Amino acid sequence: MQLIIVTGLSGGGKSIAVRQLEDSGFYCIDNLPGEFLLPVAKSLAASGTRAAAVAIDARSHATFDKALEAFEELKREGFDMRVLFLTASNEELIRRFSETRRRHPLSTHAEHLDQELTLQEAIRLERALLAPVAQIAHVMDTSRLLPSQLRRWVQQFIGAPSAKLTLTFESFGYKRGLPFASDLVFDVRCLPNPYYLPELRPLTGMDKPVADYLAGQPLVGEMIADIARFIEKWLPHYTAQNRHYLTVCIGCTGGQHRSVYVAEALGRHFAKRAGTIVRHRAVEAATPAEAKLQTE
Repeated sequence: MQLIIVTGLSGGGKSIAVRQLEDSGFYCIDNLPGEFLLPVAKSLAASGTRAAAVAIDARSHATFDKALEAFEELKREGFDMRVLFLTASNEELIRRFSETRRRHPLSTHAEHLDQELTLQEAIRLERALLAPVAQIAHVMDTSRLLPSQLRRWVQQFIGAPSAKLTLTFESFGYKRGLPFASDLVFDVRCLPNPYYLPELRPLTGMDKPVADYLAGQPLVGEMIADIARFIEKWLPHYTAQNRHYLTVCIGCTGGQHRSVYVAEALGRHFAKRAGTIVRHRAVEAATPAEAKLQTE
């Protein structure tokens, strides 16, 4: 049975992810206490369920150790299990809670029933509680993402082939800030910029005219080769540390041309060595008029 565990910070977008999984044919269970994960997963498998998703959040922190044990047990029993961890920057989470005026679920912590935590304190506490899960999960930064973009990223995640290690190459624009969740970051702003050619400016690194232009620049090929060699050298060491996911972010000024082309090239280069996902933070953004990602 394919099993996706959805977890992460409150306000990170878990509800949108679960809805997308449900639309993709997964049997979904929301807010399952961690102690019930193992028996529920076994029961679903015994009933013939082929794809299921279970959302677990910090409200079940008291039994999270049992959930972590259940992850290992499910893998040993042959479940195709992957963990999706949704996060965002503190500033983004504060903005989302402020817009929706919802209380953070940990604002009144079980150990401090007589003392209500501020929103910032609750976010810090939740990060600390969920840190062990983030270490074994595919971490997805939803800062500045719109709902349609997050849904597409979830589709990419579930569509990627199961592998010992999943490599994600994500392009981004420095003018919008660094992605909050990244393992390796490479800056390609030193490369020739198609933006300054009027006929290429409205296009992206996935369009043939831009790709042809960049492919004809020796520096671009050297940069891609250097990044690939670096990853090839250190990939076995990440794998040896039992890492299942590695996110490599490629940044240029606007996230439209150079970083997109380089991320696509690296994705093709590593496609036969690991499970690969290629996504583009700036290019894939939906229209500005679309509703913003809301707190769960």
